[in-house]
Amino acid sequence: MSEASKITLACLDLAGTTVGDHGLVESAFVDALATLGIVAGTAAFDQAMIRVRESRGRPKVEIFRQLIPEGAAGGEVWARTANLSFERSYDAAIDRVGLAPVPGAEAALDKLAGAGVRLCLMTGFSRGTLGRVLDTLDWWKRVDLVICPDDVGGRGRPWPDLVLTAALRLQVEDVRHVAVCGDTASDILSGRRAGASIVAGVLTGAHDREQLLGAGATHVIDSIVDLPDLVLGTTG
Repeated sequence: MSEASKITLACLDLAGTTVGDHGLVESAFVDALATLGIVAGTAAFDQAMIRVRESRGRPKVEIFRQLIPEGAAGGEVWARTANLSFERSYDAAIDRVGLAPVPGAEAALDKLAGAGVRLCLMTGFSRGTLGRVLDTLDWWKRVDLVICPDDVGGRGRPWPDLVLTAALRLQVEDVRHVAVCGDTASDILSGRRAGASIVAGVLTGAHDREQLLGAGATHVIDSIVDLPDLVLGTTG
């Protein structure tokens, strides 16, 4: 690997990438949609879930904003109400079934850190939900930085803000020294827009190979387990 592309920072998504999802996020969306009067078994629900699935990785409140007709009375209040329902449902799911890393994720993080790569976890969750996930996994000291849309004025993925903010805070010399890894098209778009050299999609989450490649992934790997070899230049 050339000096220009030497990776010094890896920006990694949470749910579906480093943390097992097992349908918890989608279930929380279903509960939140009910607060908007969109319930399973209706055409409106089917259409809403298509948009939810396409938008995975984006800030959750933004997804709800997209589901409310433009100009609807109290639209922002309804979006924030739905977002609060999402957070409560996801928290309840953590209480009920717990959380676990994607198999091999902790070893992958340790391998990257051991090679001198700094680690940032980023997400479309709110700051409160992010904290709950990290508390549950005891991951606060495992990485150098955690970041969410609340930290960048609300403008999360697919914009580059999360990645660029991480690069600034961790004093990366060149955006080409950044690797981004996630399971959604939004993750991939964010990494490409930020100028990262490696923007890898994983197949353990929301979107498939075609969606990840369509968004511009430089690589598609089976899971986070494969990222260290890619980042450290020990595999093609």
